[in-house]
Amino acid sequence: MRVRARGLMNLRAVLAPVAAGMCVMAAAAAVLVPTLGSDAEDDGPGRGGPSSPAATHHAYGPGAAPASPALATCTAQNAAESLRPSPDDGAAVERIKEKGQLVVGVDQNTYRWGYRDPATGKLEGFDIDLARAIAEDILGPDAKVVFKAVPTNQRMPALQKRSVDMVVRTMTINCARKEQVAFSTSYFQAGQQVLAPKTSKIKAFDDSLRGKRVCTAAGSTGESELAAQRHGAQVLTVPNQLDCLVQLQLGEADAVVTDNALAAAQAAQDPAVELKGKPFTDESYGVAMNKDDTDLVRRVNKVLDDYRGDGDADSPWMLAYRKWLRADMPGISGPPSPEYSD
Repeated sequence: MRVRARGLMNLRAVLAPVAAGMCVMAAAAAVLVPTLGSDAEDDGPGRGGPSSPAATHHAYGPGAAPASPALATCTAQNAAESLRPSPDDGAAVERIKEKGQLVVGVDQNTYRWGYRDPATGKLEGFDIDLARAIAEDILGPDAKVVFKAVPTNQRMPALQKRSVDMVVRTMTINCARKEQVAFSTSYFQAGQQVLAPKTSKIKAFDDSLRGKRVCTAAGSTGESELAAQRHGAQVLTVPNQLDCLVQLQLGEADAVVTDNALAAAQAAQDPAVELKGKPFTDESYGVAMNKDDTDLVRRVNKVLDDYRGDGDADSPWMLAYRKWLRADMPGISGPPSPEYSD
């Protein structure tokens, strides 16, 4: 079978090195979309099985897929506020210490943020480094971290069922989500943007999308934005954002709507695509936790304060930025400042 993928993919590979440095490519036939429960220890590959990247087609129109109502006290202006940091141990932190391990929901398909190095099989990326820093603060220098690969639309259920202690997975803080889970302060600022082939006539998140097939991940803020305004596009949803790149490469989608941080990583994987227009939202990424674990929220915020290091050039945050993100997202001078609600 011949697949139209611009000659860039090995149909049986999930990750593939590219010349001039290792660059991760999306797989057409076996994108790794591990389900919750596919534990992946820090020192080896997980057991997540392949999942079809087939997309679900929707015909969103105005009011067809309304967002969950937000709490009255939460607005777009204060959504990124969180509890003030504290090093004290409460019930949630003690529970983690008793287990002797931190269980973190992560992505293993997003280049630069949370992905498997094909040479070592280990999880790496900006989010992975942050998760390890949190584990070390709670459990000490020899902290054991168990990573669970969680699809985009399973992040909140995983926290509510306590299948994971926290989720560190490019998760945008917003009021609807804060009804269901708790968030740390923001550790990265991004925005929704359009990704499409360089040869495409699509210009931005505007009427140039009319009649086009636009892909986004189920449960993502991109899906919410397309539900509110699809610009005449046909919307396809997939379990994980990397599946959208697969759909684009297969010719099954014309564009992708996702955070520009993730879109930049996908453009790094496939030189035939590029970001179109400008970001049209503000997306603050936070560490998500069970809503009852307020002591853990405060502890994570304490870790983030140390991680930011007041924006110093040698702070852990800046070192991680230079290592993972600067090549695709240059010009960022420091982390977002924390905002507190108490």
